[in-house]
Amino acid sequence: MEQSASAPGLSAYQLALRDRLLAAPVVPAPAPWRPVFEYPYGVPVGGLLGIGFASHPESGHDLVMVVSRDGHGLFYAVTGEKIARDRDPEHDTPDEAAELTCPGLGPIADSRVHIAGLFGGGLHTTTEDGWTLEAVAPAWPNDRVLLSADGGLPHSGPHGERWWHIFHSDYSELRAFGFSPSGETIAVATSSDLSLWTRRPALSNDSVAQH
Repeated sequence: MEQSASAPGLSAYQLALRDRLLAAPVVPAPAPWRPVFEYPYGVPVGGLLGIGFASHPESGHDLVMVVSRDGHGLFYAVTGEKIARDRDPEHDTPDEAAELTCPGLGPIADSRVHIAGLFGGGLHTTTEDGWTLEAVAPAWPNDRVLLSADGGLPHSGPHGERWWHIFHSDYSELRAFGFSPSGETIAVATSSDLSLWTRRPALSNDSVAQH
């Protein structure tokens, strides 16, 4: 339910900002970003608890590890392909480790992955070249994920030119959002799905087979 415009305790500036955020529709992320899964949908992951990033040991491309109540999965961030799955992991949730990590799987089985989500932790919210991610809730408890360019705050320029409302979590609880350490991937995870955007060009079938 949207809050009343006469909500107590908010200044005129805050009310105007909230109204501006409420009025901004979900739009595609701008170039060079492209959705990994069919826009605007992500991949369903029931009971998702958290996500973390790793790098493929051969290609160096981003990998996304997903921790859910049904096990652990590893996605190739350039294509969205699930490349490994463990339905019965030895350590089910990251809160079993003081540093909020889980054992890797598949090509990163020899490492541990920091997981951000239900149990805490966080992902990068900025990149070296000025992209910024922010979660806002002008109609709490529904979170909206905003992407901005050149480090600009979402209210510093026109919607669709300096900032973009790229995700609206109005159906599930937001678990985690952020950039990969490389700055080439955006991930948004809710309690029911995973959405990814990448700056990498789409790969040919041969390239996918070699990753």
